[in-house]
Amino acid sequence: MHPEIPNNTGNIGRTAAALGARLHIIHPIGFDMDEKARRRAGLDYWHLVDCVEHASFDEFLARESPAIGRLWGFSARASKSHFDASFRQGDYLLFGKESAGFGAETSAWIASQHGEDRLLSIPMPGGDGVRSLNLATAVAIAGFEALRQVGHSKP
Repeated sequence: MHPEIPNNTGNIGRTAAALGARLHIIHPIGFDMDEKARRRAGLDYWHLVDCVEHASFDEFLARESPAIGRLWGFSARASKSHFDASFRQGDYLLFGKESAGFGAETSAWIASQHGEDRLLSIPMPGGDGVRSLNLATAVAIAGFEALRQVGHSKP
């Protein structure tokens, strides 16, 4: 949701392609997505990415209509580990922007519409000084855990 860094988005796109998953980019974003800008950011493989852009979070919700309990929000502030989630084929994994994640309003919406247990974090037992992971790294960790749970078919 609202990525700010083209190279992170490129890495996330590569991960989505490797997973066989659709990537949803939700605007506003911090860079241009035209072909020239993608090439400049090293995204020359973008033709392999199943990417859908949405003008806003509301548009994403209107177009995709994720069923209740099928949207998972990832936040460094969540208390439930992604290892305790039960992912299913067709679930949506939602991540915030690099600088701030997604805000309290989005967290509250996920909890009220999909359940408090749909807010997940990725455990980081290494120490208190690490606030969060790089967005592309977090997407890869969560995406491949979801793939593992659904039996190596497309998430």
